[in-house]
Amino acid sequence: MGMNQENIEVHEDIVKRVQDKQPDDEYLYELADLFKVFGDTTRIKILYALFESELCVGDIALVLGMSQSAVSHQLRVLKDSKLIKFRREGKVIFYSLDDDHVRTIMSMGMEHVEE
Repeated sequence: MGMNQENIEVHEDIVKRVQDKQPDDEYLYELADLFKVFGDTTRIKILYALFESELCVGDIALVLGMSQSAVSHQLRVLKDSKLIKFRREGKVIFYSLDDDHVRTIMSMGMEHVEE
């Protein structure tokens, strides 16, 4: 059964207002890429560990029961996405959440799934 064009109501004022508010595609692609980073359980586990405390690779590996190389790979992805930052203390590198935005995204996500 085909759509009958006469039954479709168009609210031009609303459509125009929504179109005017749409961000450039470039920003939407970046946002989609950011959410892809959150789409991996291991990365979410790392972010939640860092939500609690600044940690080094070895600590994260122990907390998650993973190899240091697997953790390092995911840390690189998180760093490239500007979700985590690091500081060096002697030979040890400590990782932490990059800023309060990451904390907020994590908190809001958790609230959403707990509803």
